Amino acid sequence: MMRLLQVLAAEDPSQTHHWLLPETAEIIYGGIAALIIFAALYKFALPAAKKALAARTERIQKELDSAANTRSTAEAEASNIRRAVGDIASERARLLAEADQQAALLLSEGRARIAAEVADLETKAEADIAAARARSSDELRAQIARIASVAAQNAVGATLTDGTKQELIEGFISSVGGAR
Repeated sequence: MMRLLQVLAAEDPSQTHHWLLPETAEIIYGGIAALIIFAALYKFALPAAKKALAARTERIQKELDSAANTRSTAEAEASNIRRAVGDIASERARLLAEADQQAALLLSEGRARIAAEVADLETKAEADIAAARARSSDELRAQIARIASVAAQNAVGATLTDGTKQELIEGFISSVGGAR
């Protein structure tokens, strides 16, 4: 039976002389092909891989440096902000005190100005009232004088005769002439 297997194995090309190792020609050709591939990889792929790794390392280093610079800048800004917070509180208190002083000053100035304006308006109102009173008195006197004149003319015209009128005119002329 063993012999039969050997004969069958010799006739079957898929069968090898050893169950673990390939044929000798395959080892030689495979070894040469592997050496050519390794040599090509060493010559072409290894420099490209080194270059890619160096670029990656450089990029990562730049990112680390940038992050360190950003962190130091942020820490400095945080320190400035913490310092400024104290300054802000004192500045706020100072500004509020200054605003209170300005408000009090404006309030007192406004009250004084309003008091002066009220006094001026009262004076003007009193002057306007006196002027209106004088105008109304003058108008009333003028109206009374017109009414009295008309009434006197009517009364004199009704009671005076032509002779009496002549005597009055001559008396007036003589009094005007004597006054000169």
